[in-house]
Amino acid sequence: MTVVSWRAPETNRTQTCSIARTTRNRGRRCCYTPVVSEPEHWRRLENLYLNAPTNVYYQPTIRISHAVCEIEILARPDFHHAAHAVHGSVYFKLLDDVGFFAANSVVPDAFVLTANFNIHLLRPVSDGTLLAKGRLINQGVRQLLAESQLYNASNQLIAYGTGTYVRSKIALSPEVGYSD
Repeated sequence: MTVVSWRAPETNRTQTCSIARTTRNRGRRCCYTPVVSEPEHWRRLENLYLNAPTNVYYQPTIRISHAVCEIEILARPDFHHAAHAVHGSVYFKLLDDVGFFAANSVVPDAFVLTANFNIHLLRPVSDGTLLAKGRLINQGVRQLLAESQLYNASNQLIAYGTGTYVRSKIALSPEVGYSD
């Protein structure tokens, strides 16, 4: 690990950054990833999420901290199935997203990927704010396990699930939206 120092012009203070060497593509290509503080990592993950094309449609808000994540969206009629309730795919998206980001909150240099997700749908919802909460419950050498809950505007549990996530070979970088 290399430490680089520079003077930030806006504050005239000395800044330091640790540079960790990581390899991708089985050693064929080498890149350098700056190691950022946990709060900066979480903000970058939030930006990555909010700027994903699919979230232009859902218009979520997200909060990430160490091993936890919360996402909120407003249930809209265009999320409904034929019986006029929010489609299960929206439940899945929210539950998987909070589990994913709870897991990725502790992995500072690579995307995690969903390997498995089990979902239990408890009750329908048609309108109001949907709040999903996820937390990391186990971090192993190869897998991360997260649990997720989804609540309606009355704070009733409407769905829950567990997800298994694995570290990928995709580096967190500005090219994939991981930036300030």
